[in-house]
Amino acid sequence: MRFEKGHKAETRKRIIKAASERFRKDGVEAVGIAGLMAEAGLTHGGFYAHFESKEDLLREAMTAALDDTRERLNRATDLEGLVRRYLRPSHRDTPENGCAIAALVAEIARHEPATRDVFSARVEAFLARIEAHLPDLPEAARSQAAIGILGVMLGTLQLSRAVTKKSLSDCVLESGIQAALRLAQPAS
Repeated sequence: MRFEKGHKAETRKRIIKAASERFRKDGVEAVGIAGLMAEAGLTHGGFYAHFESKEDLLREAMTAALDDTRERLNRATDLEGLVRRYLRPSHRDTPENGCAIAALVAEIARHEPATRDVFSARVEAFLARIEAHLPDLPEAARSQAAIGILGVMLGTLQLSRAVTKKSLSDCVLESGIQAALRLAQPAS
């Protein structure tokens, strides 16, 4: 059976999108290839025409998700905008469309070095984005502050997703915003 030009590339994109959402929502280990392919409207056997392994797919899906997060955060014109955009209720409520760092950080540490390298490169880019919003800090302090701010943002998002009371979750988000912004203040 012949397919239109670009069919394989479009199918690959569909698999990556489905995997990206499922990995962020359910975790890498909870996602099976057969179920993922069925969700994408494809057969399990077709997977290997596009990817060598689940790990290969994870790298592709993670890259796509982290690039999407970067694009959304690049719309922020200052640090407060970036932090508030990241720690908003809609980000908390839709992990399948959210930041792959927060969703996958605990699992990625157990994956092979090539996967962790992809993850690390995107984390470094995220840190550079935060650092760019810290011109009032001495150059030597920017990197340290950016790491702290990212840590607060990630932990805040994860905690806000884990608690069951919406009022507490909202409080966690706002407290995280304030804590992250305090880290951006020059020492007095």
